[in-house]
Amino acid sequence: MRRPSTSPPPARGPAVAAAAAVVILPAIFPGLFSPLGHAFPSLFSEWNAPKPMHPSLLNEALRWIIPDELKTELWSPLPYQGWKPCLKLSTSHALPLEPSGYIQVFLDGGLNQQRMGICDAVAVAKILNATLVIPHLEVNPVWKDTSSFEEIFDVEHFINTLKDEVSIVKVLPKEFSWSTREYYGTGIRATRIKTAPLHASANWYLENVSPILQSYGIAAIAPFSHRLAFDDLPADIQHLRCKVNFQALVFRPHIISLGETLVKRLRSPVQGHSTEFGHQVVEESKNQAGKYAVLHLRFDKDMAAHSACDFGGGRAEKLALAKYRQVIWQGRVLNSQLTDEELRNTGRCPLTPEEIGLLLVALGFDSKTRLYLASHKVYGGEARISSLRKLFPLMEDKRSLASEEELAHVEGKASVLAALDYYISIHSDIFISASPGNMHNALWAHRTYENLKTIRPNMALLGHIFVNKSMEWSGFQQAVQAGHKGRYGQIRLRKPKQSIYTYPAPDCMCQG
Repeated sequence: MRRPSTSPPPARGPAVAAAAAVVILPAIFPGLFSPLGHAFPSLFSEWNAPKPMHPSLLNEALRWIIPDELKTELWSPLPYQGWKPCLKLSTSHALPLEPSGYIQVFLDGGLNQQRMGICDAVAVAKILNATLVIPHLEVNPVWKDTSSFEEIFDVEHFINTLKDEVSIVKVLPKEFSWSTREYYGTGIRATRIKTAPLHASANWYLENVSPILQSYGIAAIAPFSHRLAFDDLPADIQHLRCKVNFQALVFRPHIISLGETLVKRLRSPVQGHSTEFGHQVVEESKNQAGKYAVLHLRFDKDMAAHSACDFGGGRAEKLALAKYRQVIWQGRVLNSQLTDEELRNTGRCPLTPEEIGLLLVALGFDSKTRLYLASHKVYGGEARISSLRKLFPLMEDKRSLASEEELAHVEGKASVLAALDYYISIHSDIFISASPGNMHNALWAHRTYENLKTIRPNMALLGHIFVNKSMEWSGFQQAVQAGHKGRYGQIRLRKPKQSIYTYPAPDCMCQG
């Protein structure tokens, strides 16, 4: 098989680092920059604790006694909905005797975006009758995470689970050892596919990638995120994507072991929690004994800035987030052209920790709830979540539940920590995400597949409610209850163009 000729690398201009450093360094070294927040509030407002945006609702939520029948209904498991996992693949699409070549993919994004890319990579390899090389996970540009596929997922399980459908290898044979990430980063290469369109059809791969495989025996596809269509694919390909997602992708044993330990601690009786009402909480938590909920608090600085919403930090915070938008996206953020009220009325603003706390109380979660916080880094730190912690004094996260020794093997690895959060989330009694995103979608799909209770916030409704500053608690609570009927994990069938990684029925499930 011939090796493609090399073209000289294109010229690259110097990176602009100074402006980015002003934005990024405070996130890495908050202790160093926090004193400057008082001297230069317009730039370092992240460390100036904002006042509650909804003080009246917050005070009433802290005093509200939740009816027992509401709590009983909330914590009851989902009834059977007539759908079950269904992943039978036909024998007519068995493993080919002689694969057409090797497929490499390079996946960017966070863990859950990469998870979708892995599923698509297996499907594309099947479409092309090719051998898949274990996908390469790119370094995350935000968290600088270098975690590889092998550090997150059980490779042997992955290969063995799919061995009857797709040929998968850990590394390329020696004759193709030149085909590396570094090789494709230093020039224009004939074996690299850069033009795969978003949601490409199966025919696109057959017409554009098969000739590369025939000529060189290998094809590397990058970028690859969201590069396979959700519609007009054979049922076996759809079932295969489901099998990868729900059966083949299993985390490494040490991640599962730590996850099991933390789940056990969340389900254990509370032992003298250090809060101002600790004894009352411990004594009265028997109604929810052994149960816990997971809140995915998607409220990092990127999301806050990109939304262009007002989060109660005043002029200083608005200026700081505007500067961040300018550095990261050169100001090209469509939402910044709309007012805060317009954004909230259309459900485009992520819920703040305070707002998600008010939502949870209105839904029936009380101060005795064992609440696990799944989040990598919250914009504004502990100061930003103080209202949420007042409402839920038993709130935990991985660092409060695990010892330093237990976290030693996962600390500093954002994707591995996200995998730990995913494991704890999938085993929870209830899961809720503060706003849509890849983790919300991935867990919504997985928990739908397992028929587990998952609350989907009504963002448009909540936007309208929180804009109304005169609303009293009784009206707020009634509006929340009415607006979330049917949003607790009820089956929603996938519509055309919707993601199979968000709506697994009917492709991954069948009735009966």
